Amino acid sequence: MNTTDIQLSIIVAVYERQDELTELLSSLTKQTNSNFEMIIVDDGSKNKLDTVCAKFQDQLDIKYYYKSNSGPGKSRNYGMEKANGNYFIFLDSDTIIPSTYIQSVYDELSSNYVDAFGGPDDADESFNEMQKAITFSMTSFLTTGGIRGGKKQVGKFQPRSFNMGISRKAYEKTGGFAAMRIGEDPDLSMRLWENGFETRLFQDSKVIHKRRTSLKKFAKQVYQFGVARPILNQRHPNYVKPTFWFPSLFFLGTLFAWFTFVLGFIIFDLIKILHIPMMFWLLYMVLIFVFATMRFKSIKVGVLSMQTTLIQFFNYGYGFLESQFKLNILKQDPKKAFPSHFHVED
Repeated sequence: MNTTDIQLSIIVAVYERQDELTELLSSLTKQTNSNFEMIIVDDGSKNKLDTVCAKFQDQLDIKYYYKSNSGPGKSRNYGMEKANGNYFIFLDSDTIIPSTYIQSVYDELSSNYVDAFGGPDDADESFNEMQKAITFSMTSFLTTGGIRGGKKQVGKFQPRSFNMGISRKAYEKTGGFAAMRIGEDPDLSMRLWENGFETRLFQDSKVIHKRRTSLKKFAKQVYQFGVARPILNQRHPNYVKPTFWFPSLFFLGTLFAWFTFVLGFIIFDLIKILHIPMMFWLLYMVLIFVFATMRFKSIKVGVLSMQTTLIQFFNYGYGFLESQFKLNILKQDPKKAFPSHFHVED
């Protein structure tokens, strides 16, 4: 498709977060290609964000809409209805956009058009050690296979809504995001596939992602991700993968390793055999430490990455097992088992 045929509309659904939105919009004023419109959907903020948007009125083609709170998915759909473009890009408010981002999207769409794409994310040098450690745990090939960090895929790539684009045609065919609070972006990816659309990774369309800054918030987030996966598996059984079980198996394997480690001291004759699982567990932790330290050139980030990786696997794994039990053993309805994961339909 020719670049002149593409009209980009960037849609940001945001609740509060004035400072984050200011930083995001500021980064968008520095794009080498300014051929895009901004749609800001204020999802019911108590402190309206119109004053933030007004500061950039002379620098960006920006439109501000305020609506009652419904969560990011339905707010993004609202933004697409208001947008003038024929291709929509979704960014989260906690991202910073490199100056070549828009041009890279145009280049990809012009050379090898696709109706939906996702881009990778990374940490900035200015981020604190905890943000870098969380970024490592969420993007490293040792933890997530590098999928979220931009690893080139052999199979299908699932875009994430912090950095995602779809055509107007794809939106009109799928209806956009479902009424889900968690997992709405992989759900949309799979519905795109089910409707005959392709998705692709735009390797050069990277954003800087300011992830959760506390372990408590991070733990809650990955637990919710774990709960969402069996719900998605029910909705899209053709895309279930054995690898979805890995965090839960790691969680159970860690408990087993520690149990056998302690048992080895009780049954002294079996100490060498019973301590083998712990040796593998420690080797994995050492690899996390080494690779995180090398990536960010910081021993402290290496140490914190071991902690964030354990939190990621334990909380995701536990959430996954809880959801599996409720949905597939107790046969509970997902909306009743986990009501906080869904919006009330209008």
